[in-house]
This record gives sequence, structure tokens and C-alpha cells, in this order.
Amino acid sequence: MFLSAYFTSGRIIFMIFFILAFVALMIYSYRKDIKNHERYYKNAGKKVLIYGSLIIAIFVAIRFLAGN
Repeated sequence: MFLSAYFTSGRIIFMIFFILAFVALMIYSYRKDIKNHERYYKNAGKKVLIYGSLIIAIFVAIRFLAGN
């Protein structure tokens, strides 16, 4: 197995435990603050999509105009 060359079984178990605990705490934290998200971050997803698309479009335009 490829992973056994780099990780011991103890490290793999620790990684799995850490990832599960991290995801569980993130879900708990998000659910705890969901009222604040609705109040302070209205339409944040749309803004991220618009600005992200704009940055990608600018990058593609620069690459196209530079000829690379």
C-alpha cells in the first residue's frame, strides 16, 4: 500500500479521528452561529460568485492578450 510507506497505522488512525472531530466541530459551530450568518452575510454567495468570476475573466483575458 502506498500510504504505508509514509504513515504508520497510528498516524492514519489519528488523521481519521482528527478529520472527523474537525468536521463535527465545524458543523456545530456553523449551526450555533446560523442566525448571525443570516443577518450579517446576506447574499454573500452571490458576491463571491460575481467577484470570483470577474477575477477569472480578467486572468483569462490577460493570458489571451499576452498570447500565452
